[in-house]
Amino acid sequence: MRPDIVVDHAYSDDAAVVKVAGGRDLVLTADVIAPLVDDPAAFGAIAATNSMSDVWAMGGEARFALNLVFFPDDVLPLEILDEILAGGARACAAAGVVVVGGHTVRDPEPKFGLSVTGDVGPGELWSNRTAHAGQALVLTKAIGTGVIGQAIKKGVASAEATRAAIESMTTLNQQAARIGHRHQVTSATDVTGFGLLGHLRNIVRGSQVGARIELAAIPLLPSALEHMRAKLCPGGSKANRANIAADTRWADGTPLAVEPEMEGGGLRPTPGGDESERELLASLACDAQTSGGLLLCTRAPDALVQELRDAGLPAAIIGELGGPPSITLA
Repeated sequence: MRPDIVVDHAYSDDAAVVKVAGGRDLVLTADVIAPLVDDPAAFGAIAATNSMSDVWAMGGEARFALNLVFFPDDVLPLEILDEILAGGARACAAAGVVVVGGHTVRDPEPKFGLSVTGDVGPGELWSNRTAHAGQALVLTKAIGTGVIGQAIKKGVASAEATRAAIESMTTLNQQAARIGHRHQVTSATDVTGFGLLGHLRNIVRGSQVGARIELAAIPLLPSALEHMRAKLCPGGSKANRANIAADTRWADGTPLAVEPEMEGGGLRPTPGGDESERELLASLACDAQTSGGLLLCTRAPDALVQELRDAGLPAAIIGELGGPPSITLA
């Protein structure tokens, strides 16, 4: 690796970091998503928030952005594109990020995102490689946008669940990152397409440290559990569970199944029902998220969670780091 490259893609970090003159390193990232909601402006805001999050997950500050637009202008009116761009612009303005240009491609399916440039100062960089045994794991947002997105597509999501998901996905991770810097955070990732456990595994592998997750402590969006119970699970979420199964075990040593055992169209009944509930929670922990929260590694979790909650975030301590590099579910 060249000496001016600080972080590359070797350990699946959220963004690249490169050295430049002036004391602060550049943070570089790009992300594009397809619509999850029907409102074009909300989609634009979600996509922009999701793209900028990678910079905050590295401990940096987002500064500039380029719009990345894929749009069927021969099928949909340009007014819809205007609304998408306006939603993205409002999210960027709220973050203090300046949109300085972009690129548009004609495409059969609308997609939108940003290429974002930020910077990070000396001693402020968070990476998948900088977590330590003995640290607690703090999650800043509730999860469940994958299954709720499926419910929206199927027309079965409640207005409350839809509103909560959109509000979560358009909440910037900027403030959470700034708070994290005040409470001994050394490593972080944002919870997006790989799901909570998939992004946690990147930290486990990069830092060569084990993790224990308390599934019941994970904050969930309204109706997320019910939609998972109804099997409204996106294909990406199922793939996430399959991908992390080999590295994940239950606290009793039982391997995590690639898919929950099914019988008669539902989860196989077990004595007391506890296993059925825990399988649902495990699948939600694999749910592919869009614009999810930050997963922060710290030795000062109580003070961190308190300040995050004071800022209006549903933050929670969901586990701890230690032991051999694997994931344990409890």
